Amino acid sequence: MPIRHCIVHLIDKKPDGSPAVLHARDTELATSDAIENLLADLNDSYNAKQGKAWGFFHGESGAYPLSGWLKQYLDQEKDFTAFSRVAVEHLQKLMEESNLSTGGHILFAHYQQGMTEYLAIALLHHSEGVAVNAELDVTPSRHLDLGQLHLAARINLSEWKNNQNSKQYISFIKGKNGKKVSDYFRDFIGCQEGVDGPGETRTLLKAFSDFVESEDLPEESAREKTQTLVDYATTQTKLGEPVTLEELSSLIDEDRPKAFYDHIRNKDYGLSPEIPADKRTLNQFRRFTGRAEGLSISFEAHLLGDRVEYDEAAGTLIIKGLPTTLVDQLKRRKD
Repeated sequence: MPIRHCIVHLIDKKPDGSPAVLHARDTELATSDAIENLLADLNDSYNAKQGKAWGFFHGESGAYPLSGWLKQYLDQEKDFTAFSRVAVEHLQKLMEESNLSTGGHILFAHYQQGMTEYLAIALLHHSEGVAVNAELDVTPSRHLDLGQLHLAARINLSEWKNNQNSKQYISFIKGKNGKKVSDYFRDFIGCQEGVDGPGETRTLLKAFSDFVESEDLPEESAREKTQTLVDYATTQTKLGEPVTLEELSSLIDEDRPKAFYDHIRNKDYGLSPEIPADKRTLNQFRRFTGRAEGLSISFEAHLLGDRVEYDEAAGTLIIKGLPTTLVDQLKRRKD
């Protein structure tokens, strides 16, 4: 992971309405193993974070100036330190206007993964712990707590520069339970939501369920393809990468690599070629199966309570919206 530029500033502020005090660093951090490990751990923590949103920049304005400063940096009109300094001063101002906000170390990192360039911005906090020193004494120790990452954003610089129609080159951590505490950070980035990750993931899973039904696949094959989808999408979320529909289609059916992709296009589900998969939605997608005495039942978990009702006391299932192929068979049997 080549790190092009990296710097850390400190904003000292408590959530009591007191002024925010900026302690700005004057020079970039030199590349080191510690910096590389920090960024790798930050990426792992960020990728694993649930509840992220995807979007794109508001038009540059006095309220949303970050994109303008970032463009100046990329056009080499500002160096990285100057860019980070004017940005963190703007963040300091927004923090002061948000009484509930707390300060911390602000990390700016421009780095590359594969052929893609990113800018990560994160508010980092410390945790108190203990360590054993060379004299085998137990001593207090402070360390960055990346497990408590609540305010962070990642900008896909390559996507922003090369795809003007993209609506998902920025990802950021959303506040939990509708909290407004983090709104100032989203305004600092200047991001508006462009892609509904959970909604897109649900649509993808609906398209897959329809595909499995239309293909009238044997249960074992349907289960394998379901696992392939979940494994691929989960891997992409861990890497912080979107799900590519064409790649997913080729994995689902190696003999007919375009079958699922063509199904999505022909049915017009409205999915983008690449979607940011939502980890929580994926975790809820699994199949219930059972087979006994000539009876085989299989359905996806998200249908429970909707098209499938389970009465535990009576030991019965009520299935609504039967597959058309099954309905046709039953009609022919009746006739």
